[in-house]
Amino acid sequence: MNFSSARQYFEQEIQQPDEHIDLAKAALYIAQEEYPNINPEEYLNAFDTMAMELEERLPSQRYPLRVIQSINQYLYDDLGFAGNQKDYYDPRNSFLNDVIDRRLGIPITLALVYLEVARRVDFPMVGVGMPGHFLIRPDIPDTEIFIDAFNRGEIMFPQDCQERLNQVYQQPVQLQPEFLATVSKKQLLARILTNLKYIYLNQQDLKKALAAVERILLLFPGAALELRDRGLLCYELGLFAQAANDLETYLIKAPQAQDAVTIRQILGLLKRMS
Repeated sequence: MNFSSARQYFEQEIQQPDEHIDLAKAALYIAQEEYPNINPEEYLNAFDTMAMELEERLPSQRYPLRVIQSINQYLYDDLGFAGNQKDYYDPRNSFLNDVIDRRLGIPITLALVYLEVARRVDFPMVGVGMPGHFLIRPDIPDTEIFIDAFNRGEIMFPQDCQERLNQVYQQPVQLQPEFLATVSKKQLLARILTNLKYIYLNQQDLKKALAAVERILLLFPGAALELRDRGLLCYELGLFAQAANDLETYLIKAPQAQDAVTIRQILGLLKRMS
């Protein structure tokens, strides 16, 4: 499996209507650009095995809180999954194969493991894109129960979410209803890629940062800031024609952007170079 076929598989998976996207497959195709030799089927089978083992541990009365307690016991006590507190910005925390192999992850990838296992035992859950900290909740109308997959499946209520938000930002932040809104599968995948993008930018690995942005744009082709970032990365990497194209598109989409003057200066440079 080479880099380009991993990208093609990713693109094929996300072309479907959101509810038909297989999250685990799409996340494994993201990982496959980094690890061309992994076999996604092996990891999908690992989820099936987990679900079979969990099925034997589930209570006969499937009340949501009891099911959650069973999942927590299985994932965190029996299998030893944990949040990587020591090295939060290790890129391996964002690759699903690594998360399954190492039993370590960040909120979004541990949430993905949880979602995949829960789905396979007919306990559907959804992602909740709280700023700075990803949560999940049972897919039951009007439920006010949230799960923090990073913290051993801690069960949270809106008041706990408020406290977690204050912790994340180290100051009081008003909990808005949209902070607890569910996210689509595409949004969840984009969040994984955004994490990778910022990790690679910090490491000055511009090619890998560009690869992350390119895949975010496959998910959301019109995302203005991602078009800008792809343009700037292409400029840095000497891909001047692509850079000019993206930066011009960005200015059409966001003519009043705060950085519009800077972007116009870069475009001026590019024109003089061409």
